Order: sequence, then C-alpha cells, then structure tokens
Amino acid sequence: MPKRLIISFALFIVLSGLMLTASCTKNTIAPEPSLAQSFETQAAESATGKAKQNEAAKPRKTKQQQAIEEDCPSEKCPQKETKQENIVTKHTVINEDIYFEFDSSALSEEAQRVLQKKAAWLRLSPDVTVVIEGHCDDRGTSAYNFALGHRRTEVAKLYMTWLGISTTRLFTLSYGEERPAATGRNEDAWAKNRRAHFVIEE
Repeated sequence: MPKRLIISFALFIVLSGLMLTASCTKNTIAPEPSLAQSFETQAAESATGKAKQNEAAKPRKTKQQQAIEEDCPSEKCPQKETKQENIVTKHTVINEDIYFEFDSSALSEEAQRVLQKKAAWLRLSPDVTVVIEGHCDDRGTSAYNFALGHRRTEVAKLYMTWLGISTTRLFTLSYGEERPAATGRNEDAWAKNRRAHFVIEE
C-alpha cells in the first residue's frame, strides 16, 4: 500500500474519533432534581405562605385591650381569670367600693384599678347587670350632694364602658348623703362616705 494512502487513512480515523467525542459531549443531559427535592421545596413554600396567612388572620388587639394588659400584665390579672376563679371573686370584686376626694367626681388611680377588676369579672359574667350607687358625705346641701353622687356614678359607668362593658348592663342611682357608710363628722367618716357602691342584679 502506498505510504500516502496509509497516512490519509490514519488521519481519517483520528478525525472520526474527534467528531464522535464532540457529538457525545453536546448530547449530555444534566440530571434533573429528584422528586423528593421538588416536594421539599413546595412544602417549604406552602408552609411559609400558610404562616403568613395565619399571621394576617390573627385578630388585632384594640388599644383598649393593650392598655388593660399593660396595667395588669401578670397571669393572675382579673381579665385572665378562669370561670372557677370568677365564682370565687364575685362578691369581693363587685362589692368593693371606689372612693373620691372631697367635692370631686374624678377617678383616682386606685379607683381605676378597682374598676378594671370589676370590668374583668363582668366580661366573664355576660348575664349580670350592675347598679352603681353614688354616695357623698354630709357637707353641702342635699340637692348638691344628690347631683355630686350622680356625677360619681356616671364617671364610673363611663370608665367601665371604655373597658368594654355594655351600657345596657350598667345602671346608676344617686343617694347623695342619705345612706352613709360611716357615722361621725370627721375626715375618716367623710372619706368612707365619698364613694360609689356596686350592686349585682342577675
């Protein structure tokens, strides 16, 4: 065989091998991700979406609820009492009077604290109504004290409605100076008579 023909045949074989190799490289297919990985990704995305939906669906606390929780954050707060505790505290909470300064119907911080306990109890007792009685000491005229007792009941009622108790469950009645809690004409007796008293009606 002529030497030139042998060289040509060898070159043909080499070129054919190179072309075959290039063709195989182009046709290589990258492996697809496994089904398990796809499901894990979908599950993670679904969980994230549900978490966002649940967060958006949560009821937002009102400013009133936030204020009450800030005033009474502990687990033993009246608004967090159970039904069983509710029965135990019925008379001690509702029959606790609130007191006023002389010739005033302004609520002190202590009076507000007592009213918050009463409102918390009433939220657990939706069938209960309350009569708020206004009382005064015996200084001043009967007519003036009757009006002052009325103002004291109204401010207590207004504060309890702000705490979420319906006005249809709160009634007011002023006795003025007619029903003193303590006798005597001294500051100790007068202080005990300047009050709002709460009576349960079921």
